[in-house]
Amino acid sequence: MDKVKVVKIEDRIPKLKEHRKQKANRRLIFYLSFFFLLLMVVVYFQSDLSHVKKITVTGNYFVTDKEILKKSKVSTKTKYLNVSGDDIAKKLEGIEEISSVSIEKKFFNHVVIKVSEFQRVGYFRKEDTYYPMLQNGKMLEPLKKSERPVNAPIIVSWEDPEQLETMAQELQKLPEGIIHRISEITHTPASNNSNQLTLFMTDGNKVVTSISKFSERLSAYPSLVDELKPDEKGTFYLGISTRFESYNRAVTEESNEQN
Repeated sequence: MDKVKVVKIEDRIPKLKEHRKQKANRRLIFYLSFFFLLLMVVVYFQSDLSHVKKITVTGNYFVTDKEILKKSKVSTKTKYLNVSGDDIAKKLEGIEEISSVSIEKKFFNHVVIKVSEFQRVGYFRKEDTYYPMLQNGKMLEPLKKSERPVNAPIIVSWEDPEQLETMAQELQKLPEGIIHRISEITHTPASNNSNQLTLFMTDGNKVVTSISKFSERLSAYPSLVDELKPDEKGTFYLGISTRFESYNRAVTEESNEQN
């Protein structure tokens, strides 16, 4: 029968003491680490390190950075961890010119505000005052006396707000290159067409058409102009069919009638 090895309790006591000591040391290290981590968190939130360090605004053209920052209520005094993308988006979408907002938080404490604006498709003129019109049909506050309409046609003689909204949607569908060629849009209803429009173009031509299929019909304008003789100007009638009436021809016919 094998002999059982007997370990005396006196031999085990040093090992038990060492084990307990190591366990106590680990516990102490854990508590000290937790304490210092908690202390660092408190110091972080109490110091300027927790504040937003940099704010970048992109995508805006008509709305100024200053207005966006004021409306968003984000500044270098704002706690970085308190910056809420959804909260900022809701505040900024209250600005009529802004269609959408997204927020990106970058290292180190950098907040990027990305906005998309509704396109200004025209300027509604009332007497000597110009009201910017957005692609969703909304009218903004009038331009200051020192400001002038740019990169969009002037809309005059318009009574029906619903038609104006439809007009805004049609203008939105046009390429910028064609929009920039329109100087003025006038509502000129006829007995057989209450939606008739007269457009004065920047190249000296006129276009008579209607709100219905406006963008589709006007998209052909550049190619129609290319077919004209050099320096020839006149009026394009864009409806179910297309017709061009030269200014020179009209003047000649009028002269012949007088003679």
